[in-house]
Formats: sequence, C-alpha cells, structure tokens
Amino acid sequence: MSGTYLGMPAFPEAAHDAVRNPTLRRNLRHATHTIRDKRARAVAELEDWAGLRAAAKAIKDRTLRHLDHYLVRLEQAVTAAGGTVHWAADAAEANRIVTALVKATGESEVVKVKSMATQETGLNEALEAEGIRAYETDLAELIVQLGDDRPTHILVPAIHRNRGEIRDIFAERMGRWGRPAPDGLTDRPADLAEAARLHLREKFLRAKVGVSGANFMVAETGTLVVVESEGNGRMCLTLPETLISVVGIEKVVPTWRDLEVFLQVLPRSSTAERMNPYTSMWTGTTDGDGPRAFHLVLLDNGRSDTLADEVGRQALRCIRCSACLNVCPVYERAGGHAYGSVYPGPIGAILTPQLRGTGSGLDASLPYASSLCGACYEVCPVAIDIPEVLVHLRERVVQGGEATRNGVRVRLRPAKGHAAERAAMRAARWALDHPAALRAGQRLAARTRRLHPRRLPGPGRAWSDTRDLPEVPAESFRDWWQRTRGGEAR
Repeated sequence: MSGTYLGMPAFPEAAHDAVRNPTLRRNLRHATHTIRDKRARAVAELEDWAGLRAAAKAIKDRTLRHLDHYLVRLEQAVTAAGGTVHWAADAAEANRIVTALVKATGESEVVKVKSMATQETGLNEALEAEGIRAYETDLAELIVQLGDDRPTHILVPAIHRNRGEIRDIFAERMGRWGRPAPDGLTDRPADLAEAARLHLREKFLRAKVGVSGANFMVAETGTLVVVESEGNGRMCLTLPETLISVVGIEKVVPTWRDLEVFLQVLPRSSTAERMNPYTSMWTGTTDGDGPRAFHLVLLDNGRSDTLADEVGRQALRCIRCSACLNVCPVYERAGGHAYGSVYPGPIGAILTPQLRGTGSGLDASLPYASSLCGACYEVCPVAIDIPEVLVHLRERVVQGGEATRNGVRVRLRPAKGHAAERAAMRAARWALDHPAALRAGQRLAARTRRLHPRRLPGPGRAWSDTRDLPEVPAESFRDWWQRTRGGEAR
C-alpha cells in the first residue's frame, strides 16, 4: 500500500499520542457529530431504507461470488467502447503502468480526482520520483497535499484541520505550486474556497492528463461513475486529452439497474444528501467529446486474497461512504492517522489487515482498535458486519497460521501477547477444565469480595487504569441454583 504510510507506528502507539491532542479531538468531535446527525435525518426520510440496504448487500455479495465473470465482461465492454484495460496485481505494478502511460504522452504533470485507490498505491510519490507532478483537485485533498499531510478520513480527508489551520496552510504553501494565496486571506469558508478555485483553475485548463478513481464500474456497458460535491471531478474527467482511471476490482456492479440502488444509499450515508451534486459517468471515448484516450487500470493489491476469506470478504462490499467512521468512538478519539493507512476507522481496521496481511506488527494491532460496540454495523449501507470480521481477524492474529499474499503462501507469526495475560489464560483454561476447582474458586472470591482491589496491581494496572473491575457477586450462579432449586446447575 501507499509509501506515505511506511514507518508509521502501530495503532496503540499512534493512538496514545493522538488522544492527548485536544485540538484534534475537538475538530473530530465537532465534524463527526455534525455529519452523523445529518445522515440520520437523511436516512429517516426513506421508508424503504432497510430494503435498500438489504438490496445493496445482496448485489455486492452476488457480484463478489462471480467477480471473475463480471470483470471479464467489464473489460470487453470498455474495450468495445474505445478504452484500454490494464491489470495490476499489486501497487507497484499499478504505479508502473500509470507512470508509463503519462510518460508516453510527453507530459510532466497531471490533475487528479480524489482517489482512494491511488492513495493506497502511493501513486503521487511514484510519479514524483519520475519527475511528474500530480495536483490534487478535491478541496480537502488539496489541503492535505499543500500541508505535506496525510488524509485522516475517507470522505473528509482534512477533517482534522480547522479553518484557521487551513488558512495558514494556504497562505504559506500555495505559492510553491503556482498562484499564491490572496493577501489578507481570512478563514471564512467562502474565501478559502475561492482561493482554492483560483489556484486550481489554471491547472485544469493546462493539464493534458487526468487521473481518477471510480465509485462504481458497470460491467454491462463498461461505464465508470464518480460522485462528488465540488465539480472538480467533472473538470478532471472532461478537459484532459488522456484519462487514466485506477480502480479496485471490487468496485464493479453488474448492471445499470444495480447501480440505481447504490446511487440512493451512497449519498445519504456519506454527505447526507438525497443525491450527489455531481454524478459523472463515462464510457470509453467519443470523438470530439472528452478525452481522446481512456485507460482503466484494474487494481488487485490483496483483494483476491481477501475474497478467499469467507468471513473477511464482506469488507469488499464497502462503498467508501465513511458512515462507520462518524459513529465510531475509537475513531472520534484517536483520529485517522493512528490507523497508519489510507483506510481509517472501523472499515480500515478490517480492510487494511486483509490487504496488507496481519503478519506485521503494524496491521496485527488494527483488529483490536475497536470496542465492538456495533455502531458501525448499524449504519453501514451494505450491512458489513464489522464486529464479526474484527473478531475473526483477532483470531487469525492470535493463531498465526498461513495466508496468501499476492499469490504466495506466507507464514503468519502468532501473537504472543503479554506474559501475565498468557499466564491468566492458562489458569482460566485449567479452571474451566476442573469444575470442582472452579466452584471452590468462585466461593472463595465471593467470601473475600470486600477485600478485592478496584485496580489491578503490576502488569494489570494498564488495563484497570481505564476501567473498573467488575464486582464479584455475593453468591455464584451454581450455588444460587443449588440453594433455590435443590439441584446441580449444568
């Protein structure tokens, strides 16, 4: 995945610092609560929301079961419409393909639509290494790029920045890449948007190559779809002479009728709108209208391996709405950077370890970045049971075993955990295997419960510093049953 995230600490270390940043927490709390409240109102308008959600899940599941068939059908349709399809097994291959295509045009700069796939592959860095400048045109992505920063949210990549910080970034950095920010720039949203518009306009008009992702690909006709709110996508998709789209293979849907379902659930779940202000669709090339050359790069990069996992594959249903981030108590406090991936929040905690593998310390910690409260599942428009996948991945981390990474079988190291935790688990296993000892221990704990500390000593202190130990009841269930029912509880 993206070189931007290489060298990042594992989630526990990164979150430890993030939760102590009051500005970050204030920005995240305000933004996520605002978005999720608007989403709830938008969803409540539809009486058939549950039916739409079930339909979206069913379409995705059917497509993933027959993904090979629909991808071949998509390739045939794109080719028939005048486009060229390229297959990329991993991030490095995708970057090589795009770099070669840009070089073949003789150009040294490209304009980009916001694209999670190209962030995943680290395309901007790969192009920069070859002397090609990539300009982000989404407002939030522009803020991140100018600030030498990383995205922290799927929908609102600069959610961790407030208006004052954005004004300072524009004032200090815009001049490096063209038109400087206006003198006396204020932090009014309208002024910031106008500064970005002036900065980007000349790049839209000058660029000969555009790079995009896609929210959906329709196998039936070879049509690609991008939904956005600013109009920058429409500029990038229509003005350049060459358009290169890098899209994950899971983004395909079979037919236009299937697409109709997602164009209802996506805007309400993401921007809390009935429909997106800009929905751009293109099919191959058309003489005298739009780009003269169109290239589609279909990205695997761990998706086929994820598809092989019967529990984990549901993560590939994700339509990148970010609803799960906005309700997650862990994300709200830790922020997106702590996840060390372009995919933060609950969906990142299950998608990133599957795309990159749980064998590294970085990604082995992500399935534990959750309280398993289930709020993410309740709001997901394609009904991904994120808590189920989190528990499944935790089991994989603990057990180790084998996994497939880009077609190669690799051995995953089992997680050792803390020595005190391992000792406690061994003791619990022994006690549960010996009912008499368990009963004696329960009675002893009940009789000495007034002496129990509210905090654990030694290695357990880190656990009990943030939670109270449960109170031991005065009587165990077995003893209560025997006393009241006159028999042994089984």
